[in-house]
Amino acid sequence: MKTLEGVMEEIAIGKLSDIADGDYRIVSVDQLEVGIFRNGSKVLAYENMCPHAGGPVCQGKIFNKVEEVITPDKKSAGLRFGKARHIVCPWHGYEYDIKTGECVSDRKLKLRKYEVIQKGDEVYVRA
Repeated sequence: MKTLEGVMEEIAIGKLSDIADGDYRIVSVDQLEVGIFRNGSKVLAYENMCPHAGGPVCQGKIFNKVEEVITPDKKSAGLRFGKARHIVCPWHGYEYDIKTGECVSDRKLKLRKYEVIQKGDEVYVRA
């Protein structure tokens, strides 16, 4: 949300201690919906709109990246979960890296990111 002067506003989200690691919440301010994600001690904020088709991306599932294990002779040894965490848009399954907001299958697509400010235990988003 922008003020009349065009200056970005700090929107209070809540206490960091109220958001568990790996958890998220959706915050609405006027016409804007923002997904707030806690990833360890870091809090990230993205617009709740998939750049692919406008779906509510921040309301999708979050999981660790699935990687196929390939043996030296180029055969599949099965799947494993990597460390990278992805947000999956519930409309068409587009996956986004939670740390960067980049689509993992099309790096030209990227979630709109908002600045997160922490003041003690309080969390704000500049939007």
